[in-house]
Amino acid sequence: MDESVILRCESLTQTYLSGGRELPVLKGITFDVAAGEFLAVLGPSGSGKSTLLGLLAGLDRPRSGRVTLEGQDLGALSEDQRARLRVEKVGFVFQSFHLIPTLTARENVQVPLELRGERAAAAAGDLLLRVGLADRGHHYPSQLSGGEQQRVALARAFVHRPRILFADEPTGNLDDATGAAVIALMTELNQQLGTTLVLVTHDHDLAARARRVIRLADGRLIADSAVA
Repeated sequence: MDESVILRCESLTQTYLSGGRELPVLKGITFDVAAGEFLAVLGPSGSGKSTLLGLLAGLDRPRSGRVTLEGQDLGALSEDQRARLRVEKVGFVFQSFHLIPTLTARENVQVPLELRGERAAAAAGDLLLRVGLADRGHHYPSQLSGGEQQRVALARAFVHRPRILFADEPTGNLDDATGAAVIALMTELNQQLGTTLVLVTHDHDLAARARRVIRLADGRLIADSAVA
């Protein structure tokens, strides 16, 4: 495998049962992602974007085809092995933040490192500083605005220096100005830390912030182009 390629998917298909019948969701998706790249997966609701992200991250298995992350075939790994791979190499940012309500902002950021048995306090403090929340670390999610919660989620996603980060509609619950600030911050961290970034969105303006855009429609890859 080319060492510059961190993620590869080959002929991915996925189907789900609906009303007792198989419903095709993805139809033969193939592409590579280079290490350090910022890629947007763009498409309307129902095009298969989130399904594709789940397969790329090893959260689900495809009906057919293969996903390879840093040379490891995800389909050949057990569920426990895929979970360990995610802890070690993958970060996530979701539309709904998914912060733990009983933990402070700092404690939420520490979780990925603590799962790996590593000291987390200093790294959590550094990431909160990077996202502009150094003075909010002791606050609980309910005491933070939506934009602040997403910045905490972003700090948590980057704190363990993942090799690749998947973001699923990360600005969907934010106003335009706050969403733009979050994406600018995500882009900055992508560049500073060298983390590969795969962003799933239906927003054309948001996708234009990436350096490359893949377009999905009806479960098929219909375009793959660099952003000028």
